[in-house]
Formats: sequence, structure tokens, C-alpha cells
Amino acid sequence: MKEKKYWAHGTAVVDEGAEIGEGTKIWHFSHIAQDAKIGKNCKLGQNVYVGPNVVIGNNVKLQNNVSLYEGAVLEDDVFCGPSSVFTNIFNPRSAFPRNSAEFFRKTHVKKGASIGANATIVCGVTLGRHAFVGAGSVVTKDVKDHALVYGNPARQMGWMCECGEKIEFDDKGRAKCKTCSKEYKKAHDAAERIK
Repeated sequence: MKEKKYWAHGTAVVDEGAEIGEGTKIWHFSHIAQDAKIGKNCKLGQNVYVGPNVVIGNNVKLQNNVSLYEGAVLEDDVFCGPSSVFTNIFNPRSAFPRNSAEFFRKTHVKKGASIGANATIVCGVTLGRHAFVGAGSVVTKDVKDHALVYGNPARQMGWMCECGEKIEFDDKGRAKCKTCSKEYKKAHDAAERIK
């Protein structure tokens, strides 16, 4: 029998065929479905659901009550606040079941993005690297790298540093984080780190 290199609370359910990386911790009443892939050193809080074929990178934090359904891909260092939820069917109907992969829309959350508590991510969108989604927001379209979005529907309200602090661009399209001193440039309404 293969030795587990992750830890799961006794009330957690890990289906046969799920892959879980070394150092990952899974807390009370969580369910990891068959064929889900979870990287190393992740933390899954209480009552988390990870659906079939969901892919989660390394060092991802899923707070209590997060639900990830088939079609979701989270890269390394993603943070999902309590009760944030992902969808995978754009137009569900109970009387017309759409519960097969042909109906699922992929959702991609890139490295370092943060999603606030109670946010909903509508399927088919991409959240850019180090993007920041405010609590309670409903994301219905793609979010740029380093963008700060919030509201229902979520709209871009600013820019965020990799360290999680808001940054302000000057009239030359340059910004320096007051907390960690990382520097950014903005061109064509896109931000990227330069130092």
C-alpha cells in the first residue's frame, strides 16, 4: 500500500483516483472527487469540495466552504476566501440536464490570484496573474493580470501588487509598491512587473 504524503482529517472523503501532493492538508468534512489533482503544500479548509478533473497547483489555499467544479484550473499560490464558489455550466436547467463534460466551460485562475469571501466566479473566465477579486463579487468576464475587481458584476477598480497591496500608476505609466518596493509599468491598459 502506497504511503500518503498528505494529511486529511478523519471526516474528509478522498475518492479513489484523486492525486494529492506532499504536505497538503485537508480539513473537516471536505470531499475530493475522483481524478482531481491537488499540488504540494495546499491547505483546504472545512467543507471544501473539489470536483472531478479539477486541477490545483502548489501552495493553494482554499478557505472553508469553497466549491470547485469540473473545468476549474487553479495555478500555484492562488487564494480562495471563505465560501467562494465556481460554476461550470453557463445555462443550467433542472429539467434539461447538462451534467456532462461537453457542457462544462473551463475557468482558469492564474498564479498568485486572490478571490475574496463569498465571491462567485462564473464559468468560462480567466483570472490573470496576481489579480484580486473583492469579497462578494460576481465575476462574469476575464480579469487582467494585477487587476483589482469588485462588485456585481465585477468591474476593474484599480491595480494590485504581487504582495497584495494596491498600487497607483503615475502619468508615465509607472508604479512602485509602498510596501514591498516592486515596480510596475502599464501599457495599453495592462500592468506588468519590471523590478
